[in-house]
Amino acid sequence: MIGRRAALKGLFATVGLAAVPGLAACGSSGSGGGGATSTTVSLGSNYSDAVPKKALADVIQQFQDAQKLTVNINTKDHEAFQNQINSYLQGGPDDVWSWFAGFRLRFFASKGLAGDISDLWSSSLAANYTQAQKEASTGDDGKQYFVPFYSYPWAVFYRPSIFQQKGYAVPKTFDEFITLAGKMKSDNIVPLAAGQSNGWPQLGTFDQINFRTNGYQFHVDLMAGKEDWGGAKVRATFDNWKRLTEYYQPNAIGRDWQTAAQSVLKGEAGMMVIGSQQIGQQFSTGGKLDDLDFFAFPSIDPQFGQDTIEAPMDGFCMAPKPRNKDNATKLLTYIASAPAQQTYLKSDPTSIAASNKADASSYNKLQQKCVQFVNDAKHITQFLDRDTDPGFASDVMINAVNNFIKNPNDIDGVVKFISSQTSQYFKK
Repeated sequence: MIGRRAALKGLFATVGLAAVPGLAACGSSGSGGGGATSTTVSLGSNYSDAVPKKALADVIQQFQDAQKLTVNINTKDHEAFQNQINSYLQGGPDDVWSWFAGFRLRFFASKGLAGDISDLWSSSLAANYTQAQKEASTGDDGKQYFVPFYSYPWAVFYRPSIFQQKGYAVPKTFDEFITLAGKMKSDNIVPLAAGQSNGWPQLGTFDQINFRTNGYQFHVDLMAGKEDWGGAKVRATFDNWKRLTEYYQPNAIGRDWQTAAQSVLKGEAGMMVIGSQQIGQQFSTGGKLDDLDFFAFPSIDPQFGQDTIEAPMDGFCMAPKPRNKDNATKLLTYIASAPAQQTYLKSDPTSIAASNKADASSYNKLQQKCVQFVNDAKHITQFLDRDTDPGFASDVMINAVNNFIKNPNDIDGVVKFISSQTSQYFKK
């Protein structure tokens, strides 16, 4: 997550058609990525950090052994891959390439830069995933372009031992949530840990409150610029959020999310809206992963209840014209399988396989709950910076949310600022 804001800038910026040096796909010769032979397939990967790179290599080795095919992995720095993705795709991508669900998927699918794999979904993939996951893998044209690999849900995380000790009950409604926060404050526990120096963490809280206030469809349409960012519904989201701000950790803008998560680990703060992957890393390192639990963000409007959750999904797409479509299809089919995903997750005790056929008995307690949480969801969102234009997320929403946290009484100013910027990013 380091440098995430920088990676968002210019993600979909207009650039030349030639692939950026160093990110171009491997060539079409036998020694290159796609290969003219029938035994090769190329994979463009942003899994550049040591642990995920090794984990993905283990998955690919199993595929190669089983299929007797050679996968040429074209690994590039995670943030460089995101920054230069437009040129990479227009310049001729690898047969299969790593990417994200949500707006970032739909954007490239609408430009014809991702391959239609609807037939693969119909023939074999659908049985591995929930309807909500299929929805997140679908372009604006109703066709599928994405294979989910792993995910991690966002929710309200807490230590059950402290809840038990203090007699706290998990809230179901927003009013109960506010009441619980008040009890924690009176017990000299910071109700809500908050770290916003990284820029993006509190975007997740906006998402939670917005789809609880206005529903899934309004949320995704708002992210796409199809709804009014200056309207009453967005104001209602900030009005609801304002009720929580008095329970926030002071100086959230000056604290990173890791430090905020550590305050939950230490028992200084009672709850935190964050992803399982982020806070789970802190608890795992601290040796207290067994004392980490979560609940769905409480209901605000009963008509929407808690039917929507946020669970960003990483996965893979196929090139529109892969050099070796048969082998690319075989690789995607394997990537969708439970064994492949569970092999990858051996290195990560905080995320879950996207496949609903994964063996839950191999999961820790946190992962098992995450699986049930995702499987029960009617709708799944992908996090604001994946569900909307990345420039809008980085240059508008981060600034707007920071201003709101600094002064939650100026909702008019925050909403007017957002609304004044939308025409730069969304076509009417």
